[in-house]
Amino acid sequence: MSGSPPALTRMARPSGTYAMLAIDQREGLRAMMAPHQDGPVTDADLTRFKLEVIEALTPYASAVLIDRELAWQQALDAKAVDPSCALIAAADVLIPSADELVARVEIDHEVVPAKVKAQGAVALKLLVLWRPGEAAEPRIAMVEEFVSICRQAGLASVVEPVARAPRDGSGWDREAAIIEAAKELGDRGQDLYKCEIPYYGAGPEAQVRRGCAALSRHVNGDWVVLSSGVKQDDFPRAVEWACREGASGFLAGRGIWSGTIGKPDLRRALREDAVPRLETLCNVLDKVSA
Repeated sequence: MSGSPPALTRMARPSGTYAMLAIDQREGLRAMMAPHQDGPVTDADLTRFKLEVIEALTPYASAVLIDRELAWQQALDAKAVDPSCALIAAADVLIPSADELVARVEIDHEVVPAKVKAQGAVALKLLVLWRPGEAAEPRIAMVEEFVSICRQAGLASVVEPVARAPRDGSGWDREAAIIEAAKELGDRGQDLYKCEIPYYGAGPEAQVRRGCAALSRHVNGDWVVLSSGVKQDDFPRAVEWACREGASGFLAGRGIWSGTIGKPDLRRALREDAVPRLETLCNVLDKVSA
């Protein structure tokens, strides 16, 4: 841990690593749930799932990331978050297009920093889409505005660049894009950088670790990995490789709870599948940091 604001200590395990749960997915979660039920997936369906995940998993997580639209206030009202688990509020508006669930992102100004801090938040998170060939200036300006908002409010800033294909459908190199995003956005004053795992953690160990080492060179401060695109059973190994090359943990959702979607007894599935996955990941962090 670089230990910039005290909030980072609150978000971390005693070892100084981050074992953080993400449950801020919105339309992506709706799409994941749709094949498992008849009829449309309603906002109420999403909220119910999120609250079950939060209640089951936050006793084992060092922090949890929750969205305003579907679960923030609901989780607080239900007292679903374990008191030991730090709160991170998603502060991004995810704007779809005809062919992408998330095509653009803006800062969510309906998330009022002073209000969520009073409710217990220690950090805000911003997703940033990084596309090859698009101008860097708007991305940089948005990240710097977000970091400034967090600093003024006394909240930690979590910046999450995600590489996406060019809008014109032309060819691109995902692995190069992840590194280019880190070069551009990894030293913008953020407290924590959340990024994709090179090669989805599925390449040869040396290849994946080289990619992670490159991220460490370009990110100033602590960085953690996300699990989107990584096979659930590959995720613990990928986290270990990333941490051995400088990562400080994970902020992940799908790699922990996606296997419970559609199960007839969600609480049992969370208890028997998601909890052990999260415990395994925590053990990985403790092993690497020992």
